[in-house]
Amino acid sequence: MNAPTNTAPVTAPVGEELQRLREATQADVQALRKRKTALSPDGIDLILRGARSHYAWQDKPVTQEVLEELYAITAAGPTSMNTCPARFIFVTSPEGKERLAKSLKAKNIDKMMAAPVTAIIAHDLEFWRDLPFLFPHEDRRPFFEGKPEHCEATAFRNGTLQGAYFMIAARALGLDVGAMSGFSNEIVDEEFFSGTTLKSNFLCNLGYADETALFQRLPRFSFAQACSYE
Repeated sequence: MNAPTNTAPVTAPVGEELQRLREATQADVQALRKRKTALSPDGIDLILRGARSHYAWQDKPVTQEVLEELYAITAAGPTSMNTCPARFIFVTSPEGKERLAKSLKAKNIDKMMAAPVTAIIAHDLEFWRDLPFLFPHEDRRPFFEGKPEHCEATAFRNGTLQGAYFMIAARALGLDVGAMSGFSNEIVDEEFFSGTTLKSNFLCNLGYADETALFQRLPRFSFAQACSYE
């Protein structure tokens, strides 16, 4: 497969158009804050506090429309300089699952095969080529061109951030998720991304969970253990 790209030129707004767009954006945010100042406790529970990682699934498909909405929500999350390096490959076919299974540790194969969808969360090391489209205000490509280590760090950091948005957005849409790292990135990259500038980060099963497979939540650090002031 080829790395998706969109290098269509975009002209950054200036003058009166820029002011109009800024005012419209500010009004939209202010209106939203008036309608909703915070999520309800149940909303917070749904996406994080009461949510769980799942590894058993109902025999219920995830539609293309839901996946497209999931991506649209994920894409709205912020990244540095709007780099948007994450790429999402939805593995749904038996053939795709068999290819992906080659990379997995044995204990994870059944979990992946049973999930309606397994997303490969990847990032594009040449994300910077799309900056004229994503960040039209000024040419930021010189920040990255010829600097592979900086490109890799930026792509990994922001792609991981987008992966977290992806999981929270999925839960917000009523899906369940089960992220996995017990696999070989090298095998995934060879199997799915050979000849491209994409690199895999982690896997995430998606679907509607079978809650009867859940066990108790593992411990978390307290505020005092994990946080400090300076």
